[in-house]
Amino acid sequence: MSLSSDEMELREEEIRKHYEAAAAMLEGVDHTPRIAAPKAEPAPERSSGIGTRRRFRSTTPGLVTRSTARPEGVRLVERIEGADEGDPLVSPTQATVLHGLRRAIAVALAVGEGFAEATGLVELKKENLEGRLPETRKAEFSELLAAEALAVMYSFGNATSFLLAPSASEASVEIGAVEEVLTDNAPLALHGCLWELDQELATFADEEPKLVATVMAYAEQLMEKVALRGQTAPRVGAFTGAKYRVEADDLTIAGFTPARKAKGSTLVMQFKKPNEVVGNHIAKYQSMRLAKMIMAYDFDRKLNPFVELGGFIFTFMGDGAPGTGKTTLIQMMAGLVSEYCGNAGYPFRYQNFGIDNIDSYQGKSGQNAKAFINNVLDPGVIGFGTVDDIDQIAGKRGDRQSSAGQQEVTAVLMEAFAGANTVVRGNCTFGMFSNYPENVDDALRQRAGARFLVDGPQTRDDYIDILYLLMGKNHSLSLGDHEAYAAQEIKKAVAASFEGHGKPHEAGLLEVYDRVIGQVGELDTIAKVGTYLKAIQEADERFTGRAIKNITDAVKVRAMDFELPDEWMEEPELFLFKPYEEKLGMVGELRQPITMEMVIQEVNRYADSEFRYADKSDEVAIEGMVRDFGRQEEAKRRYLEGKG
Repeated sequence: MSLSSDEMELREEEIRKHYEAAAAMLEGVDHTPRIAAPKAEPAPERSSGIGTRRRFRSTTPGLVTRSTARPEGVRLVERIEGADEGDPLVSPTQATVLHGLRRAIAVALAVGEGFAEATGLVELKKENLEGRLPETRKAEFSELLAAEALAVMYSFGNATSFLLAPSASEASVEIGAVEEVLTDNAPLALHGCLWELDQELATFADEEPKLVATVMAYAEQLMEKVALRGQTAPRVGAFTGAKYRVEADDLTIAGFTPARKAKGSTLVMQFKKPNEVVGNHIAKYQSMRLAKMIMAYDFDRKLNPFVELGGFIFTFMGDGAPGTGKTTLIQMMAGLVSEYCGNAGYPFRYQNFGIDNIDSYQGKSGQNAKAFINNVLDPGVIGFGTVDDIDQIAGKRGDRQSSAGQQEVTAVLMEAFAGANTVVRGNCTFGMFSNYPENVDDALRQRAGARFLVDGPQTRDDYIDILYLLMGKNHSLSLGDHEAYAAQEIKKAVAASFEGHGKPHEAGLLEVYDRVIGQVGELDTIAKVGTYLKAIQEADERFTGRAIKNITDAVKVRAMDFELPDEWMEEPELFLFKPYEEKLGMVGELRQPITMEMVIQEVNRYADSEFRYADKSDEVAIEGMVRDFGRQEEAKRRYLEGKG
């Protein structure tokens, strides 16, 4: 990747020459805290057979400030290696954190070196060392040292957050504000950073999953505190006005602006345009809206306004017969999100979990599923994860025909989609697709917050449109008396589809609906709708409280029944790049009032799908038992014939 005209390259040799100093700082520094109060004791030695590691002391002449307080030894290597309850071997996570911190310190020192050269601070340091610094320049010298310290601290936090972002999990740590921010000089500033990071690790990283989370939380708080100082600090222009490019890490340090880990997946997929999806009106409409919803995610706040206001679809299930357009729907949505992310410069990560991820080794399928979930959940990217043919991939609990790997996947997906530790940020969504949803575990299926019925073309106009589309343009055949794609006008088609759910479609549910209407009259109050819901539960015991939550979530989605303007996606400055609070207000202004018609339609849509699944599931089970009985009878007949 070539440098832009306003970028300066930080060459690899300029960074690596600081590796030794960076490693020494991680092995041990002495630091007397100036501002923050200690939270924890210094890291203990791991065993009596390991001597104290060498400690790094500042060698910047004339800048050491003496204190009568006892300096504290900071040994980050030992602290990090001790985050797994005494395992003598260094884990991959620990090694990643240590390598990331060493790299971040080296990058920060290289940035400080570049700042010193650009501002003349190098010469002032020499003059101060030789005792010939003019009295008239001492104020300038102090201000430049403070500016360099701010640049180094921010670069350290920025590079740490950027480099460790791919290793971040959903583990979350709230460490509070950073306090030990010192600006006497760059080495002392880094010592203060490492001392406070050591304190936070001792307090919060009591298990390895929290190790990366604690380091990244500290880095983000450090950046926030230093950037605030930098707003009023003198002589920081040489840092804020420059862009340092680290090519090997794809990292750009641009003043007090956080870098994002802009590494998405490279998609090899044939995208589809919305007009190439014929029929499936509600599924297409909700997919198009969801693609724009995800883009409202704020990378700084790590939250989406649609999550806060309600109406964000974190998980959904698309079901329909083979050949009705599920794959086309995936291609359309992935294409839209990819295009929007390209316009905004956001990293986009699409990943599908397929049957090839089921492994015969015990535990491996669960690990694959967890890795899939974590890759899509990564708060540093816009994510879209799909599980195609989920009925083959995730096994029903208690089903003896399901493999151990399929059972592992079911457990992981259930925990990830609606478990005790599930955190919905709004940067990603998961879609489960199946031709036979009745074969999906009931509890897992109910973790799909939205239902997309993918029923393909339905009307005469739909069939004309799909024939016209698939014929292509290399022919001279007449279209006839038909306006191509007029029936696919999304708002008109969706309105008709929603209205069609004013009454149930499934015979079993319709019977319940008619009985309740006969008892209480028109469903025009929450109490009457509650009576209807209880009647549904009496007809199908699988209709539980989770079903009610999914219905209310769908109603909230309907309250957000608007499309973010296309120009907001095409010109990111209009919406995507605005501060979170401003985006929240813009979305809130578009929210629609909730009506009783919406509630009834969503109850019927959800309950129809459950009755459809139950009917199919029961019928499949009955057919299976009939086949088994037939086999037994035939086996008995052949056995008796053989005996005769």
